[in-house]
Amino acid sequence: MGKLYIIPTPIGNLEDITLRAITTLKKVDLLLAEDTRTTGNLLAHLQIKVPMLAHHQHNEHKVLDSLIAKLQSGLTLGLVTDAGTPAISDPGFLLVRECVRKGITVECLPGPTAFAPALVLSGLPCEKFCFEGFLPQKKGRSSRIKLLAVETRTMIFYESPHRIAKTLRALSDAFGSVRPASVSRELSKMFEETQRGTLGELAQHFESRTVKGEIVIVVAGAIAMENKQEDSD
Repeated sequence: MGKLYIIPTPIGNLEDITLRAITTLKKVDLLLAEDTRTTGNLLAHLQIKVPMLAHHQHNEHKVLDSLIAKLQSGLTLGLVTDAGTPAISDPGFLLVRECVRKGITVECLPGPTAFAPALVLSGLPCEKFCFEGFLPQKKGRSSRIKLLAVETRTMIFYESPHRIAKTLRALSDAFGSVRPASVSRELSKMFEETQRGTLGELAQHFESRTVKGEIVIVVAGAIAMENKQEDSD
């Protein structure tokens, strides 16, 4: 029986890859990559040569059985995504679940993920939080936001540059414009930026400019607003 390694990769700065990840990349028989071109650039930087196979949201169902067969034949597979830890708002869950069902060993290496530094940089409570990832784009979006309006833990969302202003405005309308929040983008990269303020202020800020890069939104929970009101009283 083979083994599946879940290998986190840098979210921006290539120096953030771990020594263990490098060692593991060198020893796998086959590397499953969300985008073989992106991973190819990383491997070239690390001077590593290993066979790759595309594994992304558009084909992960189709190739699942063949990958399980490879693992059952004794091959060692590695799984990476374009950035960060696989299965965190990226492909990987289906393969890991099937490996667990088939009794195939899965080892997940610790490593980079975007939401952790964004949470710390926000200045909002970190002891309890919930990770929401990407909100539904259409069906269920409004109801999900409405449900989260009473969430007491700090909330973390992923968002794309072209939807950031719209999402901030929707959160502001549902949670209240004075709810504290932060927006981090391009984490670990040259143009890393974190904007802090209220949801209303952040919505106005991003409505007036065009941004690029991967974005993490962190929003204070409802309990934080209750405590703030008690302090003011």
